[in-house]
Amino acid sequence: MRLSYLFIGFLFLTFMACRKSEGITTDSSAKLSFSMDTLLFDTVFTSSGSTNKRIKVYNSNLKAVNITDIKLSGGTSSYFSLIINGQSVNQKTNLQIDGKDSISIYVKVTIDGNNQTEPFIAQDSILFNTNGNKQSIALIAYGQNAVFINNQTISSNTTWTSSLPYIVYKSVTVAPQATLNILPGTKILFHGSSAMNIKGKLVANGTVANPILFSGDRTENFYAEEPGQWNGVHFYSSSSGSTLNYTIIKNAVIGITADSLSTTNKPKLSLTHSIVKNMTIAGFVGYNTQLDAFNNLFYNAGQYLLYGVAGGKYNLKQNTFAGYTKKLARKTPSVYFSDSDNGRPAANLNIQIANNIIWGSLAEEFLIEKKANTILETTIRNNAIKTLLKTYEGNFNLLNIDPGFIDPIKYNFMLQDSSPLKNKGFGYEQ
Repeated sequence: MRLSYLFIGFLFLTFMACRKSEGITTDSSAKLSFSMDTLLFDTVFTSSGSTNKRIKVYNSNLKAVNITDIKLSGGTSSYFSLIINGQSVNQKTNLQIDGKDSISIYVKVTIDGNNQTEPFIAQDSILFNTNGNKQSIALIAYGQNAVFINNQTISSNTTWTSSLPYIVYKSVTVAPQATLNILPGTKILFHGSSAMNIKGKLVANGTVANPILFSGDRTENFYAEEPGQWNGVHFYSSSSGSTLNYTIIKNAVIGITADSLSTTNKPKLSLTHSIVKNMTIAGFVGYNTQLDAFNNLFYNAGQYLLYGVAGGKYNLKQNTFAGYTKKLARKTPSVYFSDSDNGRPAANLNIQIANNIIWGSLAEEFLIEKKANTILETTIRNNAIKTLLKTYEGNFNLLNIDPGFIDPIKYNFMLQDSSPLKNKGFGYEQ
């Protein structure tokens, strides 16, 4: 009798083994799932070394799947390597996961944080091919010494210094009643679609020799002037009295957004001696806000360099708005104002503009539109404006006279010695 049970058990095990080997799905819709879609190594590497983390790969299908290929996109040149079934590899073929089962893949990264030729950020991805269905997991590691900010809220007064760059992943938010002070020479680098949200106050005071940089975190030459790498700096309704002085804000979707008037007698934002460049959509977007802007350079945006709608108060002096783009096909004026905006109430609009250059590649680079029953107050004098309108004639404005930039195609907006704008400005205090 015992032999009969053993025989039946042997048949059962044989049947189960056959069923597993025969039950492999070839359906291209049989996807894998993962414990995470991005594996982030947020350790600051201060010396040569390596670390590893685990990813779980799940087969939620009833049948087994055969993963034709698992590999690193970067191949042998990658900073990363995979540990699969105890082997350190860059590629693994024909790996089976049974139905409703999972495997673990360990990812190892080796970066010398003290080697200044290493990137701030090392990126790669694990590629999976299952029945022709391709999936991937992003791998991100930070190599040089840096302060890593991951979806952080600053709730008390804080100072950032230039000793190490700050790398923002997802977002950093300055809470209401808190102030973030940023000292000269500090670099704030943003990963992917990350942003800085100001609900309190931002005071970024750089100098001529040591400006403060807000940019994407990709440091390769290809990305040096590439728009759209991060979302930008947003000033919310609870913020007031912020300052950006001697800063460079570049390579975002919208460089600066301000969505309301100031809650105090100070402007929502004072922007001085700064450069705002390489934006997918706009350099500055304001919704019924208050901006004081003095001696800034705006250039290379896909739609607007400055877009102020739904009313507001704008005091602009000695700025250059240069509407030249290389990769972005702009069809809108460089500087645009309106008392209205779709979805927002119309409001009064007060615009004071003096000693600005508003120029570019389009025939119309400056436009103010009044669409509602609001109060529009403007003082527009001593500006160089490219426009089809006669509205701005007089008040010492120079219309449609080429300012004589040294080389606008190469984004050199210094004026030639022979520029007709030399000594044409009016003496204003900031």
